[in-house]
Amino acid sequence: MMVAAPPDVRVPPPGPRSRELAARLAAVECPSLDARRAARQRASGEDHVPIVYATARGCNVTDVDGNRYVDLAAGFGALALGHRPDVVDRAVAEQQSRLGLALGELYASEAKLDLCERLSALFPEPGARVMLGSSGADAVSAGLKTAMLATGRPGVVAFEGSYHGLSHGPLAACGLDARFRQPFAAQLNAHVTFAPYPKNEGALDAAMTVVRDALATGDVGAILVEPVLGRGGCVVPPPAFLPALRAECDRAGSLLVADEVWTALGRSGSWLASVDAGVVPDVICLGKALGAGYAVSACVGSEQAMASWRVHGGSTIHTATHAGNPIGCAAAVATLEAIGRADLPSRARRLGAWWMNRLRDRLAERHVAEITGRGLMVGVSIEGGSARALAVTRRLLMRGWIVVIGGTQGDVLTLTPSLAIEQTLLDAFADALVEALAPR
Repeated sequence: MMVAAPPDVRVPPPGPRSRELAARLAAVECPSLDARRAARQRASGEDHVPIVYATARGCNVTDVDGNRYVDLAAGFGALALGHRPDVVDRAVAEQQSRLGLALGELYASEAKLDLCERLSALFPEPGARVMLGSSGADAVSAGLKTAMLATGRPGVVAFEGSYHGLSHGPLAACGLDARFRQPFAAQLNAHVTFAPYPKNEGALDAAMTVVRDALATGDVGAILVEPVLGRGGCVVPPPAFLPALRAECDRAGSLLVADEVWTALGRSGSWLASVDAGVVPDVICLGKALGAGYAVSACVGSEQAMASWRVHGGSTIHTATHAGNPIGCAAAVATLEAIGRADLPSRARRLGAWWMNRLRDRLAERHVAEITGRGLMVGVSIEGGSARALAVTRRLLMRGWIVVIGGTQGDVLTLTPSLAIEQTLLDAFADALVEALAPR
């Protein structure tokens, strides 16, 4: 486990070098990103010029002005082992010295074989098959394609607050913000029904009524669900939710596709959150933590669900130039080994439960609506809406803490640190958050 240092802010962020580089970037990158920063600045009343990363190690990031931060976003949860973990760096260097790229689906590498065998074994039933990609959205696209092939039905049930990526297949099922979908609606799957994501037992019946009504039409091939909402605010559903979806899929002949891009590989305190909830999905989508910072993802499906890819004689495939590239595969194998060796899923569950209790104690009467989550995916819902939450993130940045916001209203601090982070840093963050929440 890497030893992390506390924040050390020497120049009020963003410093002059960050401002210079951010201005140059804004002149050449897609203008939507600068427009979003400007909108956030107007809403929050806080400067939203970004810092620019220079180096990082473990839980620490240093910007181009020499400020050191503690990273509680960790690449939107992708850096489960922290920045530049030694074990992954060594595996990647060794692989790079031998082979950097094979030939896609035509001629594979040993690293691809190793990863596919490990992911197939991670699935809770024998015979699972694997399709590799470069992003979580790739994996979800493969899952949706699998459901279409297996059932012949174009319909999808997804959930309000869900986020599955922004490429066209997943975008149609993105329930986080309708504004993501609207400009592209004419190009997207029109057969998507959004059900409410239940936050408690009292909301379960309403959610399942929408699910059953959609399935009754007979055209739904997939229920696409996050076992715990990630970007949607770290919302944990009631225990009966996933088993109820499994039962409805079985009755309707639809596939249960679990988007575990956020939740799997220890983030939510288990290897697979869906399996921990007592169900076996037909398809599991993996990404983020799988590569520990390298671009690799996977769609892992049951033998029965994936058999549908065979019946077209190989003319129907899902692949890309860098799918299954040896570097990403080597990183993923090293990551899986490191997570298992340190039993990070169990650590995340224990440490996350302690941290949420600590935050609840420290944030009582601090205008925090609720604290939700499981493992080391924790949401702090800020009273006062998105404007106040945005302001709090900037005040935290000034104190040396990197956090991001999520939730359907943009009012949830979404905390996804390295699974190896020291408890002392999480304790110190609780104090920093109290200061950031203080009226100004």
